This record gives sequence, structure tokens and C-alpha cells, in this order.
Amino acid sequence: QVQLVESGGGLVQAGGSLRLSCVASGSIFSINTMGWYRQAPGKQRELVAVITSDGSTNFTDSVKGRFTISRHNAANTVYLQMNSLKPEDAAVYYCNAYLRLFGGGPKYYAYWGQGTQVTVSS
Repeated sequence: QVQLVESGGGLVQAGGSLRLSCVASGSIFSINTMGWYRQAPGKQRELVAVITSDGSTNFTDSVKGRFTISRHNAANTVYLQMNSLKPEDAAVYYCNAYLRLFGGGPKYYAYWGQGTQVTVSS
């Protein structure tokens, strides 16, 4: 069994900062890409940022220059530092990881966390 557990969401004023964390646990052999997605009410889930196992990153245009993503491979943890938050950043943020399990074969499969709410007041 694999669990991805997010933390760090909450209420912040516009212009403020939050740091999200996500820890993956279970019978994990290796993790490839880790990332953050978000879903606002009435909208589709969208990619926010991803980071590969070697540290390469990619961001959606709307957060470039404001968000950073990092990971601690030994701890199976990914972080999302969100600065200069805007009301339009408000959403449920989901952690995602492509990982292999012990005894699970060579393929990587996507796993999701339960989500953490980010609310930005104007």
C-alpha cells in the first residue's frame, strides 16, 4: 500500500506565502516524477509544478516566478513553496507521484494524495 499525505494548506491573505509538503510512504522501490496539481471549484484539475528525480522542474505559466518546487528524495517528500499568493491560486492542491513498488514490476504508476485546501483572501 502507498499513501501520499499532504500538509501545509490553509487560509492566507493575498500576497502571503504557504509551503505545502507531501510525504509518500509504503512499499516504495523508487519515485520518478513528483508534482502538485490543483483544482478550483467548477474547474478541471490542472498541473501546477513537477520535479523529476534529478531535480528538473516545470511550472504552469501562472505560477512561474512565485512558486518553487523541491524534493527530498531520501525522505520521499516533495514541497511546494508558494509566494505572492493571489485569490486565483485558491484551490484544493493535490500531490502526485509516479512510483514503483517493491515486487511491482518495472512500470511506474501514478498515485495521488487526498488534497489540501488553499484559500487566499483578497
